Amino acid sequence: MNWIDELIEDYFKFLKSKTIVQTDEQSGWSVVSTPFLGLFNDTIELFIKKINGKILLSDDGRTFHNLDLVGTNISRSPKRRDILDKVLLNYGVSEKENELIIEADEKNFPQRKYNLLAAIIEINDLYTLAKHTIASIFKEDVKEYLDTQEIVYTPQFISKGSTGLEFTFDFQIAYKKKEIVIKAFNNINKLNLPNFLFSWEDIKSVRETVTQKKVLGLAVINNEERQVRSEYLEALISKGADYILWTDRFKKDNLNKILSNGSFQTN
Repeated sequence: MNWIDELIEDYFKFLKSKTIVQTDEQSGWSVVSTPFLGLFNDTIELFIKKINGKILLSDDGRTFHNLDLVGTNISRSPKRRDILDKVLLNYGVSEKENELIIEADEKNFPQRKYNLLAAIIEINDLYTLAKHTIASIFKEDVKEYLDTQEIVYTPQFISKGSTGLEFTFDFQIAYKKKEIVIKAFNNINKLNLPNFLFSWEDIKSVRETVTQKKVLGLAVINNEERQVRSEYLEALISKGADYILWTDRFKKDNLNKILSNGSFQTN
């Protein structure tokens, strides 16, 4: 046995020593505490029961519950859902009412147990992914919102302003008499708000001269996980722009802001 074999053997011993099994004789469920850590640095637990000759393994719904607690909602984003479905498919894991489940028999139990554990770990990584890509995911949510209203738009719209600089907006909607440039704010703050207002104001005069249309600036703001400070909303209005709070996006007044015959806040 060489050094790597010894290390692997030590690793197996470590895994076994850190795996704790507790069984509830009344319910027949066993709880397996693994050495692997979850979102809150607690050990990942698997719930196992033998039913009619089959072995059922479950996460008891804890994976989805923990993701919800940290603000990573799977159902809200088609992109997250797509990633989740691929993970489940890769490991042969099923989802039922937010519970991760896999069936096994005595022969394939080790592999199936590994598959469920690996799926839980990868799904937990959606939280890390979300921290880095949540802004782009929110843009996808806004895109889907525009699609549901059957609005034709240009994504990643680029326009040159009076300063000679080119600015990119998340979406542009062009109508016969007006043009709307949209910025999707997952988290609006003192840095990105002035940047949006400057960009919109800089292209406004140029676009209106070229297109002979009124150019409107619209902020779509995610307020599902945090409260938006009123001073930011007041700043948008004071500059002649407008906003849609995400939780109110289907209200008639807000829908009118993106429709051709709708009204729009102006000063």
